[in-house]
Amino acid sequence: MSRAYAVLETWLEAERDQLALWVPVAMGAGVAAWFLLPDAHDWTIAALCFAAIAAGAAAAGRGDRTSRAVAIAALSASLGLGLVWSRSERVAAPVLGGPVVASMTARVERIEPLTARDLVRLTLLPLPGATNAGGKPTRLPPRIRVNLATADAPIGLTPGAVLKLRARLLPPPGPAVPGAYDFAQTAWFAQIGATGRGFAPVTIVTPGGASSGLRAGLTRIITDHIAGSAGGIAASLATGDVGSITQADSDALRKAGLAHLLSVSGLHITAAVAATMLVVLRLLALSPWLALNTRLPLIAALAGAVAAIGYTLLTGAEVPTIRSCVAALGVLVALALGRQAMTLRLVAAGAVVVMLFWPESISGPSFQLSFAAVTSIMALHEHPRIAALFGAHEERRARRILREGGSLLLTGIVVELALMPIAVFHFHKAGVYGAVANIVAIPLTTFVVMPVEALALLFNTAGLGAPFWWLTAKSLALLLWIAHITAAAPGSVTALPAMSTGTFALMMAGMTWLALWRTRVRWWGSAAIIVGACWSLTTRAPDLLVTGDGRHVALRTAGGGLALLRDRTGDYARATLGENSGVLAEAGLMSDDPGTRCSRDMCVADRIVAGRRWRIAATRSAYPMPIAPFVAACGDADIVISDRRLPRTCTPRWLKLDKPMLAKTGGIAILLSRATVTTVEQPGDRHPWRDPVRLNRTGATGRKAYPVRGSVPGNNAADHRRGSPDRAGPSPPRAGNI
Repeated sequence: MSRAYAVLETWLEAERDQLALWVPVAMGAGVAAWFLLPDAHDWTIAALCFAAIAAGAAAAGRGDRTSRAVAIAALSASLGLGLVWSRSERVAAPVLGGPVVASMTARVERIEPLTARDLVRLTLLPLPGATNAGGKPTRLPPRIRVNLATADAPIGLTPGAVLKLRARLLPPPGPAVPGAYDFAQTAWFAQIGATGRGFAPVTIVTPGGASSGLRAGLTRIITDHIAGSAGGIAASLATGDVGSITQADSDALRKAGLAHLLSVSGLHITAAVAATMLVVLRLLALSPWLALNTRLPLIAALAGAVAAIGYTLLTGAEVPTIRSCVAALGVLVALALGRQAMTLRLVAAGAVVVMLFWPESISGPSFQLSFAAVTSIMALHEHPRIAALFGAHEERRARRILREGGSLLLTGIVVELALMPIAVFHFHKAGVYGAVANIVAIPLTTFVVMPVEALALLFNTAGLGAPFWWLTAKSLALLLWIAHITAAAPGSVTALPAMSTGTFALMMAGMTWLALWRTRVRWWGSAAIIVGACWSLTTRAPDLLVTGDGRHVALRTAGGGLALLRDRTGDYARATLGENSGVLAEAGLMSDDPGTRCSRDMCVADRIVAGRRWRIAATRSAYPMPIAPFVAACGDADIVISDRRLPRTCTPRWLKLDKPMLAKTGGIAILLSRATVTTVEQPGDRHPWRDPVRLNRTGATGRKAYPVRGSVPGNNAADHRRGSPDRAGPSPPRAGNI
């Protein structure tokens, strides 16, 4: 033990310059522990364990580096857990208990035009006096988010205005199926207690400010001069507003690995700061007295700092932008002090600042993607061999351009590899050609689009911006062309099923270990990455997905595709089920699948998986069905799925997923080959967005269906045809129907 301890001490002494980089990693581990552990009891035990480890290391150690490192890491982990726990308590707000149609008066807090979808998204602060559809008083959460059709938005709508409107509101939804996006968690930390759709008429009771602000004004100017998605991208570069980009173009940018250009982050802040410093330095250098008697670089750095802060405020001060602003300010301070600016210590400092104020952000893709990209770039170019290969050389221009191109290509490949596990974990997709596309797209955006757009805005004040608007539109059209060509290339996107949390954690731990250490021990991280990648690639995709409301079911076909239960499935549900199944192809319908028998109200599918025959039955309408044949179908099925409560006499051979059961489990993923079930809701999970204070729990109202007699597959000759709602009209309920 003494020998092992001595080896450890020697190794940490050799890595002493890198130890500080592990402070934000330990803080992040504490935050992650809070998200992974289920309730306050376990959070308290974890915090006490971290504190005990720190105290034990401090007491047992003799002031050596090992004991100090363990103590600081444990204290940092305890700090991270405490930060996210306290933040979740500070933002606590009641959540709507169920669907409600409410008439309300509310103050507008934020306006987000979604031009491409012909919508306006409003963040509202409801005032007292709301009523439900029956005219009775109802309580609403303190902050809600409502989408309005653009045509329904009143003229003169600005932040601060008081509106009178009617809206159908729902609680923030959790993941539809295991591995899907959890909006309930995001809404909790944003203090949004309900979301929904507003209806006309919407009237302004009290006007707001004189205008929608500088950000909205700039967006409007840009989109007025540049039409379509090109104008949306131009607006996103200037103000962070991505609402004018169409879904098709947004998907192409994401598949091509260029979606990072739409989020105002390090690239945009760096370009703004560099341009400001260059202009200020050149202008001040025109004065001989200033050039001889003042530190012009310091003055330019101050101007760059002002530009960074102003740009951050202009673009909405989102977490990625704040992180980039903090990093830019750190670089400017280092330059002013004559220190090396671009280091991993700067990245670590930025991560600590973000976690101090927004610890919950580490669970989101924005934080993970941005810090993984920057860390991989810094770690790559701090390596001695890379620094020697791509550093400054005395050589001809052609050779220098070739060397810089190779550096950019290698950097792009490393960044793509670093971001791939994050993209697969959150989006279940990974781009393949992103490194190549970024070689052209990043210089195009940085050195052409942004400068020309800045000139267009500048000259537009004098009515002379037309040539620059034209150049901006053409350069953005080129960017979109690159995105579509890359996205359409064969094999440009790889789809994988939902990655487990353990797999993701193993790969991220391996990449962090590889990036932060400098001795040969760093290569141990490669083993974790390889094991995690193999684990992910060998993970079987689910054979059956059921959403938490029981309405949508996706079943894997014999050919490996996906078949959906309902003929009318919305785009969001269709995309969610496809992504979490690891299927890129368009999903088909069960009613068109040769192995499935469907009536208008029910489908029965037979699948042979791993030598076993499975029979799955699912209801697909709200209409009552004859109980006797339905009960017989239940007994003949292994799995029965329904969005309604089924009778006790419905007893399938293996699993019954009706409304009461799905209310407890949430969405479900089933792997038939192993007969395993994964649920969204976990027993004992007491995170605040899972068990919040709910308003109007008993006042929820739902849509009532007309009771007509339905059918069970196998009762008539039309069962094998696609059902159609060709009913003559409502009929009275019949005894013996469900």
